[in-house]
Amino acid sequence: MRKRNALVAFFLTCALLVSTIVRADEGMWIPMLIGKNYDQMKKQGFKLTPEDLYSINKASLKDAIVSFGGFCTGEIVSKNGLIFTNHHCGYDAVASHSTPLDNILDNGFWAKSYAEEKPVPGLFVNFLVRMEDVTSKVNAAVQGLPEAQKAAKIEEVGKQIAEAATKGTGYEGFVRDFYKGNQYFLYIFQKFNDVRLVGTPPQSIGKFGGDTDNWVWPRHTGDFTVFRVYASKDNKPATYAADNKPYTPKKFLPVSIKGTKNGDFSMVYGFPGRTDRFLTSYGVKLATEKVSPTIVKLRDIRLKAWKEEMDKDVATRLKLSSKYASIANYWKYFIGQTEQLKRLKIYEQKQKGEADFTRWAASNPTYAGLISGYEKAYEAYQPFAIERTYINEGFLATSWVRQLVTLAAAARQGEAKFAEAKNYVSSSLGDYEETYNEKADKKIFAKIHAAFYNDLPKSQHPKFYTTIAQDNWQGNPEETFNKYAEYLWNNSDLIRPDKLKAFLAKNPSVPDFEKDPAYQYAVNVIPADFIKANMGSAVSEFETTKATLDNLYLKALLEKNKGKLMYPDANSTMRITYGNVQNYSPKDGITYNTITTIDGVMQKYVPGDSEFDLPKSLIDAYNSRNFGQYAENGTLVVNFITNNDITGGNSGSPVINGNGELIGLAFDGNWEAMSGDIAFDKQYKRTICVDSRYVLWCIDVLGGAKNIISELDIRKNEPRAVTKKAVKK
Repeated sequence: MRKRNALVAFFLTCALLVSTIVRADEGMWIPMLIGKNYDQMKKQGFKLTPEDLYSINKASLKDAIVSFGGFCTGEIVSKNGLIFTNHHCGYDAVASHSTPLDNILDNGFWAKSYAEEKPVPGLFVNFLVRMEDVTSKVNAAVQGLPEAQKAAKIEEVGKQIAEAATKGTGYEGFVRDFYKGNQYFLYIFQKFNDVRLVGTPPQSIGKFGGDTDNWVWPRHTGDFTVFRVYASKDNKPATYAADNKPYTPKKFLPVSIKGTKNGDFSMVYGFPGRTDRFLTSYGVKLATEKVSPTIVKLRDIRLKAWKEEMDKDVATRLKLSSKYASIANYWKYFIGQTEQLKRLKIYEQKQKGEADFTRWAASNPTYAGLISGYEKAYEAYQPFAIERTYINEGFLATSWVRQLVTLAAAARQGEAKFAEAKNYVSSSLGDYEETYNEKADKKIFAKIHAAFYNDLPKSQHPKFYTTIAQDNWQGNPEETFNKYAEYLWNNSDLIRPDKLKAFLAKNPSVPDFEKDPAYQYAVNVIPADFIKANMGSAVSEFETTKATLDNLYLKALLEKNKGKLMYPDANSTMRITYGNVQNYSPKDGITYNTITTIDGVMQKYVPGDSEFDLPKSLIDAYNSRNFGQYAENGTLVVNFITNNDITGGNSGSPVINGNGELIGLAFDGNWEAMSGDIAFDKQYKRTICVDSRYVLWCIDVLGGAKNIISELDIRKNEPRAVTKKAVKK
């Protein structure tokens, strides 16, 4: 969040008035302003009104969309607060309720009554109440302040605005910046903390295809899970209580089983996480050549160590499955993003755009040096990029290191802060113990440190790191850090969960903590201290310079494109993206259909395989062609694709047709367009969705959960009336 200019409001207003500079399928649009897109939406098949999408005066579609846990999206699909979201969004909740004796992750689960629904501590959903442009308030607060003071003031003012807007309402709020700090919106939410698991298919359906099919079309995955939000007797948010009642929503989505065809209107409504569409060529080059390959390498170390242990027994697999799935998803993402950024020549495209911008800005002293400013900033930062990545994706990758870093940072601030940190760590010991695996954790620790030793020039090795290597040297880095890992585990009271629990139970003082050898390690990898000691001011100077350049660059682009509609980057706030169900051709001679069917599921079936096995119930239903009312042309549609613009955070988002009906759940992007978070590709970008008919079939036919089906407003094709003229004699 950075400096404002009085002209920005004028430019933004102009930017939201006329026609779009992008195709209708590109863009994550702000719901409150979606009326500016309305004519284009109507042309593509949208049949409702802008007020049906977003309104604060009456129930609208926004009231059926929830931020699910702050990391996914969900939709309300019944008058009793039923929620559909993705299987991978509910994966941790399902895994936490799974044991070797009651393995609902593998076997599936369907509650046949409210009493059977399973509470999920810590899970919440947020409903957006309203949003408001507060740019003028923020600008007024920072007017005349020195540049160095503005960021802190903007944060302070944002909190004040949110507190004033929510005082006495029971709501929560925050202010979020757009266009790199050129506009601000206030968001008011109602948060519900009693969310319960209602049903899930076996993961052989919900995660069918595993890592092999992840980010790939054609896809055959039943990526959905069912939850319910509960409220107090007066329909207000409440902490979990046995006598809470299912929440009665303002709005819920009807579910269509009419099917889709190529060209049909489609809309995704949800909470996309982060995009960086205005990243410069210098940022693209750093990501593809340095940062992303390092992230992939470090995540690969973790995944291999966990997989080796997970394959040994069911209990370990259940304990580590959620962590594994989370890390694996973006491990493959960074591989694909790097590959597609290079294949689509995004770096070169960015360079051309920057050359055009430089020509336009040449006569304006405020903007003329922007691109060269980026070049200098990245040149100074580049030597430290890999080292910084190792901090976040390497040193802090394991739970015990993060816990000890928290304690070490607090200990350096005195006994009071240390006491707070001890309480925090004590409260999270259950989660730590649940996912602790000593063999994997030791292996990960040693391999990551060996990789750091090999990948970073000796001149960038911190002093403590050089000392560890010298004191434990075994002829090669991996054996050296294996030895150091054994030393830490055998001599520390802070790593093994049982010893850490006993240590904290003694209510240790800061001096007691500082005697432990693991503290001596952790105190050296506190991120802020590590950066300051080993990189000086290079990182902070880069971040400050880049933020200032970004703010000015977006201001300039808004001015350059005055009179044209520009969408802002995703930032975990509610957005609408619209387009169509649409096929595509990934390469010469190949065209992908818009749908996949259960026939393809059976073609991929490999008995006993960890990724392509199937439950007997599905195989039996397939063999008997038991598809019920959900069939199409004698088979069952599983997944379909649209050209909607989504990113992480959109997982679980409803895919809605022109009538406002749920036709599916968005759950993935496609391999050919994994550059999308940085550069949207109009030719290849697709959203992969699970068809609503496959969702209902799994619940109804496979799960036998007629109680869930009976809650839904299911929309079927209406039979055509037979007129006298049409009757043949």
